[in-house]
Amino acid sequence: MVPGRSGVVAALDSILGRLVEIPAALLVIAEIVILFAGVVSRYGFHSPLIWSDELASILFLWLAMLGSVIAFRRSEHMRMTAAVAKCSPAMRAYLDLVATAAALAFLLMVAWPSWEYAYEESFITTPALQISNSWRAAALPVGIGLMAVFAVLRLLRDADKRTVVLALLTVGAITAAFWFAQPLLRPLGNINLVIFFVGLVAFCVFAGVPIAFAFGLSIFSYLVLTTHTPTMVLIGRMDEGMSHLILLAVPLFVFLGLLIEMTGMARAMVAFLASLLGHVRGGLHYVLVGAMYLVSGISGSKAADMAAIAPVLFPEMKQRGAKPGDLVALLSATGAQTETIPPSLVLITIGSVTGVSIAALFTGGLLPGLVLAVTLSALVWWRYRNEDLSHVERATPKQILRTFIIALPALALPFVIRAAVVEGIATATEVSTIGIVFAIFAGLLIYRQFDWRRLMPMLLDTASLSGAILLIIGTATGMAWGLTQSGFSRSLAAAMTGLPGGGASFIAVSIIAFMILGSVLEGIPAIVLFGPLLFPIAKAVGVHEVHYAMIVILAMGIGLFAPPFGVGYYAACAIGRVDPADGMKPIWGYLLALLIGLIIVAAVPWISIGFL
Repeated sequence: MVPGRSGVVAALDSILGRLVEIPAALLVIAEIVILFAGVVSRYGFHSPLIWSDELASILFLWLAMLGSVIAFRRSEHMRMTAAVAKCSPAMRAYLDLVATAAALAFLLMVAWPSWEYAYEESFITTPALQISNSWRAAALPVGIGLMAVFAVLRLLRDADKRTVVLALLTVGAITAAFWFAQPLLRPLGNINLVIFFVGLVAFCVFAGVPIAFAFGLSIFSYLVLTTHTPTMVLIGRMDEGMSHLILLAVPLFVFLGLLIEMTGMARAMVAFLASLLGHVRGGLHYVLVGAMYLVSGISGSKAADMAAIAPVLFPEMKQRGAKPGDLVALLSATGAQTETIPPSLVLITIGSVTGVSIAALFTGGLLPGLVLAVTLSALVWWRYRNEDLSHVERATPKQILRTFIIALPALALPFVIRAAVVEGIATATEVSTIGIVFAIFAGLLIYRQFDWRRLMPMLLDTASLSGAILLIIGTATGMAWGLTQSGFSRSLAAAMTGLPGGGASFIAVSIIAFMILGSVLEGIPAIVLFGPLLFPIAKAVGVHEVHYAMIVILAMGIGLFAPPFGVGYYAACAIGRVDPADGMKPIWGYLLALLIGLIIVAAVPWISIGFL
C-alpha cells in the first residue's frame, strides 16, 4: 500500500474511533447517574422517577451498539483462537482477514434491514417520554454501519493486499455457493438446522470468526435461503435480546469490578485472607480460592476477578516455591468455581432469557460455589501437604485485626449487594450503581486510591466488553428464535423428556452438553441459545429451575476454563503471564475436583434451593 494512503487510513481510523469512544464513555456515566437517581428518588424521597427506566433503556441500546463498535475496532469480540493459533503465521494472517471479511459480509447484509427496522419503530411513541422509538432503534443501523466502516478500514490498512483480496474472494465464493444452492436447500426442511446452526457456525467459530458474527451469519443465511421470513424480523429479535433492562447490569458490574481493582479494595481483601491463612501449608492457594469467591460477588466479570487477584498473590506464591503452571491452573479452576457467585453476569443472563427470578438465582448461587471451593481446597491440601514454611512468619492477632479493619468496607460490599437484591430494595441493575457509588467513596475517602487518569480507559473497557457480550446475546436470540420457529424446540423437548431415567438422565446429558458448549461457544452464548429451550424441559421432568441453572452454569464454567479450547484458560494465562503449556498438566487435577463438586451439587438439590 502507498505510505501516504496508509497514513490517511490510520488517521481516519483514529478520528472515527475517538468520535465513538467519547459518547460511549459518557453513556456509561449517564446510565450510572440515571439509575442511581432513580433509586435515591424512590427510596430516599418516596417519589419514583417514572421516566428513568425508559431513558436508561433508550441509552442502553446505544451503549450496546457503540460498545460493539469499540470492541470491533479493538479486535475484542469473543472468538475461539485455539485452532487458528496452531496455524503458520501466513495462514493465521489470512484467517484473521477472513474473519474480518466474514464480519463485514454480515454487517452489509443486515445494514438495510436495520434501517427499515428503525424506520418502522418511528411509528411507536414511548409511554413516559412521549418521543419516537426510532431515537432508540436508530442505534442498530448506526452501530452496524460504523462496524462496517472499521472493517473496511482494517482491510485497507493491511499491507498484504494479495492476502486481503484472497480473503475477500474466499468469503465471496462461500456466499455465492450458498446463494446458488438455495433451490437445493429449501426442500431439506429441518436438515437445514444442521447445515446452518451446526455446520456453518462450527466452520466460522473454528476459523476464528467472532462468535457474534458466526451466529449472525448462520441465522441470516438460514432465514434468507430456506424461509420466506422478512430479514427485518432478525433485527427485531436482536433488538429484543439486547434491550432487556436487566442486562444493563452487565456494563455496570463490569465497571464496578474495574473500580474494585483500581481503588485497592481487592488488595485489602487479599491481604486480610493472607494474614489468616498465609502460615498454613498451601495457605496462599486457599487465599486464591477464597479471594476469587469474594471478588466474584462484586465484579461479576471473570476477567476482572482474575486481574484483581493474580497480580497481588502470584509474586509471593512464586517466592514460596509454587510453580507458575500450577498457579495459572488453580486460577482457571477458581474462575470456573465462582461462575454461580452473585452477581455473576451468567446469572443475570439466565434470568433475562428464561424468566427465572434473579433474587432466587442470587440466593441459590452461593452454596454451589462454596462446595466447589471445598473440593478444590481438598486437592490443594493434598498437593501442598509437605510445603516448607520454615521461612514464613505467622501474622500476629494485632496484624490480623488491622488487616480486617482495613478490608472491612471491601468485605461488606458483596453482602450489601446481595442483601439489596434479595430484600427487594433495588433490582440487580440498580444495585450495581449502589456498589459503584460505594466503591468511589471507599476509594476516595478510605483507601485514598483513585487514579482519575484511569477513569477513561476503564469506561472504554466497560463499553467494549459489554458491547461484545450484548451483540452475542442479540444474534444468539435470533438463532434461538429460528430454532423455536422451526419446531426444533418441540422435537428437543420430546426427546429429552423421553430419556430413560427421567430427571437424572436429563441432568447428566445437560452436564456433558454444557461442558462442550462452554468450551466452544463460551458461557453466555451457550446460555442464551439453549437456555430458553432447555429450562422448560427441566421443569417438565421435575428439576427445579434454580437447581438446573446452577448445574448448567458450573458445567459451562468447567468447559470455559478447560484446555485446549476453553478461552477462559488462555485469559488466565495472559493475566498471570504464564505460558499456557505450563498449566496443561496440573489443571486436569483441578478440573477433576471441579467435576466432583459439580456431581455433588447435581445430586443434592438442597445445595441450590435450600434457602429459597
